[in-house]
Amino acid sequence: MAAMTEVGVPPTTDDSLIAGEKVDGGLSNQTRPLVMSDVAAAAGVSAQTVSRVLNDHPHVKRETRERVLAAVRELGYQLNSSARALRTGRTRTIGVITFDAVRYGPASVLQSIGQATQEAGYAICVAPLRSLDQRSLRDAVDLLTGQAVDGMITIAPHRDMARALLNVSANVPMVALDDSFDPHVAVVTVDEAAGARQATEYLLQLGHRTVWHIAGPTDSIAADGRVSGWRSALVDAGVPVPAVLVGDWEARAGYELGRDLADRDDVTAVLAANDQMALGLLRALSERGRRVPQDVSVVGFDDIPEAAYLVPPLTTIRPNFQEIGRRCVQVLLRRIGGDDGRPLRSQIQPELIVRRSTGAPPRI
Repeated sequence: MAAMTEVGVPPTTDDSLIAGEKVDGGLSNQTRPLVMSDVAAAAGVSAQTVSRVLNDHPHVKRETRERVLAAVRELGYQLNSSARALRTGRTRTIGVITFDAVRYGPASVLQSIGQATQEAGYAICVAPLRSLDQRSLRDAVDLLTGQAVDGMITIAPHRDMARALLNVSANVPMVALDDSFDPHVAVVTVDEAAGARQATEYLLQLGHRTVWHIAGPTDSIAADGRVSGWRSALVDAGVPVPAVLVGDWEARAGYELGRDLADRDDVTAVLAANDQMALGLLRALSERGRRVPQDVSVVGFDDIPEAAYLVPPLTTIRPNFQEIGRRCVQVLLRRIGGDDGRPLRSQIQPELIVRRSTGAPPRI
């Protein structure tokens, strides 16, 4: 398990906290534990007001809240998290279960979750899965439950994970990225189908007769959604639907499948299910003497940072991983706060980013 230390300014009403050297806005000659009255004096408010601010009480003026938090930062007033947890029953810690976090998408979401939890004054504990099975998930949940997390987020958009959540009770609020078969688990998802449809329709509008698709692995919920959007766009347009080429998210798969596509004169447009496979496809086309976009147009998915610097710059779908992470935290915090009246499914729309890897088909 990897864990980040607690950050931000968590709430407390405990008056015997970690020692500091600044008292009443200045340096003290004697180090002693800071107390709430020190913060109150520095901010020009009562100790009760300080308590309300640090406990996220809603009925505090914005100006007052900002003044108190500024005094907290100035004095170095720090939380005794153990005392706070005993008093409130909460640790202000969020657990994250993740799988394959070395890939750009999951890694970007995890980073965004870390930023959002920090801004909310929470800590984050990460439990990586060894494999996508119920036992591994159970072990991860038990690990995070042992850390007394207030809620959990799962970043493992696979069908096996979605099914496993049905039989694993965390006894804390949970948010799943992409899908869950448990109706009680909140879900944050990207409209993968809409992104693939948008890319496919764009290529058809450029004049291509059809669009080929290099898909992600068959157990991936994201890959399945992208196949669905691609296929539905072709069917609705009344154009031929080529066979799906199944990859594994790696550039090598795009390269190997791309070599076969590069030898076909009827292939003028390809949608790759992620940018890494698109990168492999670009190399395969180049080795076969097929120019991009003059001979073949290529669209990727994910908008990795390198996409704008490929040759040619890659047209791609941007899922906005930063917003996904923020939304996961927002939904989870509402669930932790007991707000069950909001929808349990939150969907984020991706964006088509047009660059120079796409153009009109060659004249035959």
